[in-house]
Amino acid sequence: MSHRRVVQAPPEIVYALVADVTKWPVIFAPSVLVRHLHRGPDDERFRLWATVNGEVKNWTSRRVLDAAQRRIVFEQERSQAPIASMGGSWSIREIDSGTTKVTLDHRFTVVDGADRNVVAGAVDRNSETELAALARIAELGHPVEDVVHTFEDTVTLDISAAEAYDFVYHSERWPEHVPHVGRIELTEDAEGVQLMEMDTVTEGGIPHTTKSVRVCSSNERIDYKQLLPPTMLFGHSGAWEFTDGPDGAVVTARHTVAINPTAAREILGATTDLADARAYLTDALSTNSRNTLRCAVRYSETVKSPT
Repeated sequence: MSHRRVVQAPPEIVYALVADVTKWPVIFAPSVLVRHLHRGPDDERFRLWATVNGEVKNWTSRRVLDAAQRRIVFEQERSQAPIASMGGSWSIREIDSGTTKVTLDHRFTVVDGADRNVVAGAVDRNSETELAALARIAELGHPVEDVVHTFEDTVTLDISAAEAYDFVYHSERWPEHVPHVGRIELTEDAEGVQLMEMDTVTEGGIPHTTKSVRVCSSNERIDYKQLLPPTMLFGHSGAWEFTDGPDGAVVTARHTVAINPTAAREILGATTDLADARAYLTDALSTNSRNTLRCAVRYSETVKSPT
């Protein structure tokens, strides 16, 4: 299968977006989480979680990157049924100054008895979605590093890492214990993979509903990707990391966002630039994370000393 799109942006910008898989969760809607197993200058291996036909699947892929030719070849090392094998390539070619043609090719086989048309439909939908998202970011006319922003907070809590993890993992408790959370619906159909829908209100009084996929690693880490991010964002992903230190749990809350400049101006004011939007989002999301962790401490104290 082959999919193509003409993007009104220089080829080096388009290639850089495809080459850096760490940005994929906030750029490509199907991508949920990427964990590198190896990362060299022109080859890499990683485990990728992504939504396929409404389900979260994961597989291990390897890629060979040719920056000079602007071509990336990929192959799944371990696929998930109904896919038996999957590979392909990204080819990025300059048409003329500021215009780029992107070609995304796939080849696959299916396990015995599987309907290849179902897989083809999923590849078709995901490819069209990814190419449209790639064009959306590349065509903004802003440096990618100004649009895609990563930040983190690390705090020490007077509880154990296991207690902090338990509070974040069991987010169904949050409406009773976290002031900025109004409603949570949490399901876990596959072990360690949660779907969470949440109503929140920011400190600025802006209400919004988010829907997230969360990938949970026992007592150590919870990664998430918002399937329905706030209006100001094209994408939002992040992680909670938990370790025990000498003074209690050491928790890092990390966020990566892809900012919609037009929506930022509509929400924050006509003179808002990307620096203003980054500052606003850093403050708002960091505040929510810190408040949630403070609530984890209060909840743990309540459980230990019920009244």
